[in-house]
Amino acid sequence: MGTKRHFRVWRGDSAGGDIEDFDVEVNEGEVVLDIIHRLQATQTPDLACRWNCKAGKCGSCSMEINGKPRLGCMTRMSTFEEDETVTITPLRTFPVIRDLVTDVSFNYDKARETPAFAPPPGVAPGDYRMQQIDVERSQEFRKCIECFLCQNTCHVVRDHEENKAAFSGPRYFIRAAELDMHPLDDREDRKEYAQSHQGMGFCNITKCCTEVCPEHIKITDNAIIPMKERVVDRRYDPLVWLGRKIFRRDELDGHNGSHGARGVSMAPSSSVGVTDSAQGGAFSAHRGPEGPEVREDGKMDVTEVTLPTQGGPSPFGDQQFPLPSDRVSYQQPAQPPDNDH
Repeated sequence: MGTKRHFRVWRGDSAGGDIEDFDVEVNEGEVVLDIIHRLQATQTPDLACRWNCKAGKCGSCSMEINGKPRLGCMTRMSTFEEDETVTITPLRTFPVIRDLVTDVSFNYDKARETPAFAPPPGVAPGDYRMQQIDVERSQEFRKCIECFLCQNTCHVVRDHEENKAAFSGPRYFIRAAELDMHPLDDREDRKEYAQSHQGMGFCNITKCCTEVCPEHIKITDNAIIPMKERVVDRRYDPLVWLGRKIFRRDELDGHNGSHGARGVSMAPSSSVGVTDSAQGGAFSAHRGPEGPEVREDGKMDVTEVTLPTQGGPSPFGDQQFPLPSDRVSYQQPAQPPDNDH
């Protein structure tokens, strides 16, 4: 025998609506989608709700539960207090069709605008040969179930209707990152396209998209930030700028002729890392002399790069951030002589 719980569900359509109150029986082990089905069966047969698999793999039952974007089939009632009112509303970023069903066609329009995978010339379907290390960086992004919770919670779209034309959103940033990291994708301008046509510059990496992802994809850390960094490197890195001044464009784009018009591939080949290791060379932590800030106690503030607890897997292979202390290149300031002895 279950217990009676209080629910508030938004009812209405594109013309308007309001929150309605319901008292519903809740049994042990049930999820919010079960309660919606019980409401449809017992009190409101015309309640509209989109769902399909009820296993957290189709992304259909996206909604906002107590103000947080969630999947109805993956939100257990046991996560709420017994006397807590559960409020269920549609995704706020997209136009309401009816009740909990929203029009998410915006996302499919952006999907069509994203350039598709482009295989290299002369390689036919079925002839692709890659090792696991070649796809590890981008494999995480294939877990996306297109629930569009990240799109819904992104404030660039949610709070600024005028941005929708120029902003694709986090779901399509991970698509661009996935293809940019793909060793057989023949387009060299994925990150530049994301910057100039998908509005990646609007993103200020608040990580709200990562927080609501039901597949726990590190959208910000493993896709958006690396793409942003590489765009900045190409545009503002003084060494890259100097190289483009010294060498001809064809020498830069066709380095040793090994990659043709694509330039040097950033995808891993037989090793790991993002610089020398990614190009097949030995890792080097050497850095030129720097003038780091020194605190009043004579020590450098290097806490962020020497934390004992390492960060999650990097999209660049086996690297981890913050870097372990034996991979950090810095010069510890010499301790001043102790004049007391």
